[in-house]
Amino acid sequence: MKKITKEDALNYHAQGRPGKIEVIPTKPHRNQSDLSLAYTPGVAEPCLKIKEKPADVYKYTAKGNLVAVISNGTAVLGLGNIGPAAGKPVMEGKGLLFKVFADIDVFDIEVDELDPQRFIEVVKAIAPTFGGINLEDIKAPECFEIEDVLKNVLDIPVFHDDQHGTAIISGAGLLNALELTGKKIDQLKVVVNGAGAAAVSCIRLYISLGVDPEKVIMLDSKGVLHPARTDLNDIKKQFVNDTPARNLAEAMVGADLFLGLSVGNVVTADMVKAMAPDPIVFAMANPTPEISYEEAMAAREDIIMATGRSDYPNQINNVLGFPFIFRGALDVRASKINEEMKIAAVKALADLAKEPVPQYIVDAYDTDSIQFGREYIIPKPIDHRLITWEATAVAKAAIESGVARQSITDWDDYRHQLDKRLGYDNQLLWNIRDKARKSPKKVVFADACHPTVLRAVQTVVREGFALPVLLGNKKKIDAMAEKYSIGLGDIEVIDHLSEVEQNRRESFARLLYEKRHRKGLNYQEALDIMFNQKYFGMMMVETGQADAFISGNCTKYSDTLRPALQIFGLSKTRQHFAGMYIVITRKGPFFFADTSVNVETNSHTLVDTTLLVADEVRKFNIEPRVALLSYSNFGGIREGSPAEVHKAVEQLHREHPDLIVDGEMQAHFALNPKLRASKFPFSKLNEMQVNTLIFPNLDSGNIAYNLMRELGGAHVIGPVVVGLPQSVHILQMESSEQEIVDMVAIAVVDAQSAHSGKK
Repeated sequence: MKKITKEDALNYHAQGRPGKIEVIPTKPHRNQSDLSLAYTPGVAEPCLKIKEKPADVYKYTAKGNLVAVISNGTAVLGLGNIGPAAGKPVMEGKGLLFKVFADIDVFDIEVDELDPQRFIEVVKAIAPTFGGINLEDIKAPECFEIEDVLKNVLDIPVFHDDQHGTAIISGAGLLNALELTGKKIDQLKVVVNGAGAAAVSCIRLYISLGVDPEKVIMLDSKGVLHPARTDLNDIKKQFVNDTPARNLAEAMVGADLFLGLSVGNVVTADMVKAMAPDPIVFAMANPTPEISYEEAMAAREDIIMATGRSDYPNQINNVLGFPFIFRGALDVRASKINEEMKIAAVKALADLAKEPVPQYIVDAYDTDSIQFGREYIIPKPIDHRLITWEATAVAKAAIESGVARQSITDWDDYRHQLDKRLGYDNQLLWNIRDKARKSPKKVVFADACHPTVLRAVQTVVREGFALPVLLGNKKKIDAMAEKYSIGLGDIEVIDHLSEVEQNRRESFARLLYEKRHRKGLNYQEALDIMFNQKYFGMMMVETGQADAFISGNCTKYSDTLRPALQIFGLSKTRQHFAGMYIVITRKGPFFFADTSVNVETNSHTLVDTTLLVADEVRKFNIEPRVALLSYSNFGGIREGSPAEVHKAVEQLHREHPDLIVDGEMQAHFALNPKLRASKFPFSKLNEMQVNTLIFPNLDSGNIAYNLMRELGGAHVIGPVVVGLPQSVHILQMESSEQEIVDMVAIAVVDAQSAHSGKK
């Protein structure tokens, strides 16, 4: 990661609109009617409802998704007591993280008050505005009193992240470090350097997890907390133990765990060498750890180390916790964040770190693989699964511990809703995968020696919606899997080049020869091309030995499409085939065609493309509402492509009156129902929201989906080939793991339709 300069940081905050957050209206406000509903007189009705039933404030206002990030600026990051105004950039940053990671809205509030009691009164007075309170950057010991009082007097979650965030994330790392070393949590000798808010909260949580408080040695800036000390406040007195150790070096002898929340460079290599076997070192002073990663790793080969830095393994980063903890708490309207909810978050994070790591995370960290082990005991902050794993665990714990005022019964649906909060409607992907799981099919993978394909195969098996068959040399595939730490288990591998497969190659060659001997193919040529894994794999599908075929990750699109046409031909119902992309946007899924097959179209091609795509969309349990696009509207231009689109629509209306389709029309009319209805009230689409777009040629379709992906930020799946009698799908070169998994699910759904005679 490039070093951030002072100029970079200042420009980031000052350029454009100053700061990092803004307030965005969520309701229409374009005309007088909208404004009257938003304010007076319309606003009176929800006010009266809330007066009658106070809980309705969650129904009629944003309270249930609104958190206050509150600070008095007395302990801002590593900067100390810099005051509330100087701390505001940090609070805005916290608001940004809440929104980006968990779709929680935030007002940052900087309070110019040092007296704890008066600060508490301020927070109490403004609490009715919010669904939760995140206390931030308040110095110890005042922060303990402030949080404890507010938790007792308010009926919404109050959470001091400086205390509990670090505790929860490091607690997850501790559980996994213990699993790797085989150590028992109640036998650990623990040394804690630092006695501030984070250190105190960490050790309290570790004790809840099973650490023996008698085996904890805590130090502050004056040394070990021991019985002879007379300068300790009430918080520090709780962690006094009778030990002969008086300084850090003495305390570290034989220690199993070092927890550092103090200052940089206070731990030496000799101190680490004095620790017990398989030492666990959490050096979390920021930006300079108590001991550098390089020095600690050089001191001990058996060490497990974590820091607060992103440029080393095992970063203890609070963003892994607070957004998702609040998300779960808000979603069940919890009255507090209790110990059970914190421990649930710890265990969810620990469990997630043991799951296979998606390819997009591996790519982001520019490495060959990431797997559970000494250098990966905590999930990465960019892991999209955090919201479903952690928020769900926290919400369940709130319900089970009795602090939730709203229950959740359908947890699968809740997870789907959490995924949607990331910014895109993933409901379609869930539906496709759920449908695939009901009847998994055998899918042949032609590019089995590619690590991304193997990771996708691993995911497909884990999710249970396909039965993979890998084509290639088993030794090479196993070596690749071992190199990238990919578990393939007992997945079937077929070496189509081996002597063992000679009979099958000959059988496939005879069948292909029968299909194409009048099209210039002789038997020897057919036999020769069976050494090509694409032909061999597709013949497995043609002969019923497999149900679907996936390829293209390492080759050109046409190199896979050509054998598919030679072996399968077109479906019996249409004279063309086409390519379709699924484009998932903030407004839901759209289906774009033709985006990959037919370069120039005419009315017949457009009719077949529309009907093929409509059939495909129905497989996903969605009723197609189709617009045929052009640069003109409804006969405005009577030549060129608009004329062909016009003829296609006339034929579709005449021969398929039940299909919801219209055109030709410009894209903005297709996508804006109100505008379309006002300008073209005769349209068969009426005020419906279009979900399927048919483009007049390959140029426009291809350009459109790429613009949506790069400029619109849409998630794009495809190309999905429609119009073949069997389930064959072609990946784009260098597809990501997620794109391959999505295509496999679609291939299985297509195979299900083919088996039921619907294809």
